[in-house]
Amino acid sequence: MIITLTPNPSVDRTVALTSRLERGAVLRARSVTSQSGGKGVNISRAAVAAGVRTIAVLPAEKDDPYVLELLRDGIDCRPERPVGPVRVNITITEPDGTTTKINSPGATVDRAALDRLEQALHQRAAHADWVVLAGSLPPGAPAEWYAELVTDLVGTTAKVAVDTSEGPLRALADQVAAGGAAPALMKPNGEELASLTGGDPVRIEADPSAAAEAAGLLVAQGVGAVLATLGPQGAVLVTPEGAWHATPPPTTVVSTVGAGDSSLFGYLLGDLRGAVPADRLRLAVAYGSAAAGLPGTTIPGPDHVAPEGVELHELARTGN
Repeated sequence: MIITLTPNPSVDRTVALTSRLERGAVLRARSVTSQSGGKGVNISRAAVAAGVRTIAVLPAEKDDPYVLELLRDGIDCRPERPVGPVRVNITITEPDGTTTKINSPGATVDRAALDRLEQALHQRAAHADWVVLAGSLPPGAPAEWYAELVTDLVGTTAKVAVDTSEGPLRALADQVAAGGAAPALMKPNGEELASLTGGDPVRIEADPSAAAEAAGLLVAQGVGAVLATLGPQGAVLVTPEGAWHATPPPTTVVSTVGAGDSSLFGYLLGDLRGAVPADRLRLAVAYGSAAAGLPGTTIPGPDHVAPEGVELHELARTGN
């Protein structure tokens, strides 16, 4: 079972343009869609589509349309009392797949709100294979909160995966570097990986060997595995056993929203199936590329995924 925590959920509104985005111009939309989202929720959506049991923990009123949509879609949702309404994020997609996101901050939380989420998470972690801490933290949450949760959760039987950015990611990396608790999986993109390791983000995005070298630094400090997504270059996986690079099958990019979340789920699904690390990476890239080929925030199901089209290469391990 996969437990997801989305502390800063969002209603994801996607505007698909008929032409290129131009500042100051009057533009026409081909479509406007809206979906209850957030990184952890997207992973739970993918789990439901794949027949994997999941529980989504998040702050929202039980009768909020956001929650009712999740329940209607078959997602076991455990909402905790929030401090404000669910935020709205705007995504603008162009015909060539270029994606522009405008994320609102969300309601400012207090310690009591964080404690409610933490308690809900701990109540269910004992029955989970994976606990996923995903997305940004809401205003008012300390940057160290994810790192603190990792410290608490490593004492359970569940493995912990973290997909976040900026301050919360830096705080977790600092904890790991200091010899503190480390997650079983981190999923940075190339830019985030560079920010943690002092590497050149352009080189890391373009060169899988450079990405593997940077990810290897985190693994050497105690992280169980690093899945670094590299956009069109696919992804790199580094574990204590080795390093691999996988490139996606030919894909017509429609929207990149949710691609990273789908990649993370693909890895988790491979782990739940007992796959070796290289095959977990193959499934991760297959899920990510499938998401990029779907409109808006559509999360792929098994019928969309083609792992046989993913090319896999083993890489030399350096820097650890």
